[in-house]
Amino acid sequence: MEKVLVLGSPGAGKSTFARSLQTLTELPLYHLDLLWHNANQTTITEDEFDTQLANLLHQPAWIIDGNYSRTLEVRLKACDTIFFLDYPLDVCLAGAKARIGTKRPDFPFIEKTFDPDFYEWIVAFHQTILPQLKPIVTSYAASKNYNCFTSRSEAERYLAQFRQRT
Repeated sequence: MEKVLVLGSPGAGKSTFARSLQTLTELPLYHLDLLWHNANQTTITEDEFDTQLANLLHQPAWIIDGNYSRTLEVRLKACDTIFFLDYPLDVCLAGAKARIGTKRPDFPFIEKTFDPDFYEWIVAFHQTILPQLKPIVTSYAASKNYNCFTSRSEAERYLAQFRQRT
């Protein structure tokens, strides 16, 4: 495990899982939200994002947390391990709501409210994006170390077992 992707719905806990995995593996961790978003709540251009992402992918080892479907294929090709957090909608909505008002190491500004547009984005993600994302991700399952968790407890068990092996 040297090049790891952590994927899943907004609010699933990708960044939290990635940080726990980073602690265990000591691999460099990169949050795509930190690449895309600026502290002043603007974003960089797609070209700037693509350039920074290409630089990350050329590193010898990494954990990359985030979906960003537009660049998913290039990241899937570059990785050797995939963690897919396939949690129910209510879990993801609760996860996103719970982080409001919290300073996070994976995001450049504090979200002050649960933005209704973000709420709708999470719902739409489950209804439209996730059904498109799953077949793409699972098409790499045979050639990668693929791990799909359908609950937080499954992910926590994996981390606990990993911790015992190291």
